[in-house]
Amino acid sequence: MEESLVPPVSARSAVLSLLLGANPPSLSGREIVAAMGLFGVAESTTRVALTRMVSGGDLTRSDGVYTLSGRLAQRQRDVEPPHRIEPWNGQWEMAVVTASGRSAGDRVAFRNVMRRLRVVELREGVWTRPANLHRRWPDEIRGVVTCFEAVPQADSAELVERLWDLEAWSERGRRYLEVLGAVEDEPSRFRAMVAAVHHLQTDPMLPEQFHPAGWPAAELAAVYADYRDWLAQIREPG
Repeated sequence: MEESLVPPVSARSAVLSLLLGANPPSLSGREIVAAMGLFGVAESTTRVALTRMVSGGDLTRSDGVYTLSGRLAQRQRDVEPPHRIEPWNGQWEMAVVTASGRSAGDRVAFRNVMRRLRVVELREGVWTRPANLHRRWPDEIRGVVTCFEAVPQADSAELVERLWDLEAWSERGRRYLEVLGAVEDEPSRFRAMVAAVHHLQTDPMLPEQFHPAGWPAAELAAVYADYRDWLAQIREPG
């Protein structure tokens, strides 16, 4: 497989991906070791990764069960997209930064949250997107920005084209579908699925009228849902 499309997956990333696909995000050490074995990760490597992840605050451990920490559990929630609001009425969300004196770390954290909310920066301090998603702005964001909705004077299709490279996103998504349809061994499929899910999490979730032909997001999400169901069946060693 092409490394730029499907990079190697570390033991830590493999464990996180497994737990991110579990609901709730908790598995026994026995289940994790068995699943990692299917993905080509040795038991000793998995055990070392688990120990380091507990020490580093990625996981908690109780009675042999490992659970995602609070900050990483948020990543599991990010896998599940916000609910769409249909039909879109032409309004755009805008969030204008009004707070001052923030540290560099706070600004980086703010940008990461905004990207997870699927908004993009129109210009410095002004974030926007079509108002077609149903989700509450987090409290830590509401304390930094002023939010409102408006109809842009510019043509929405032209604005979307300027803010998102939808053709590139779509092409990469279709390539993941091709790879996932062609792989024949579990380690390769796992690596491809991890990369595909990371890509799916960057879906801007725009109104459908802006999607290029062959938009692959729904198909990618369905493939991932099937994979999660498969994982749920094989996690417990027989």
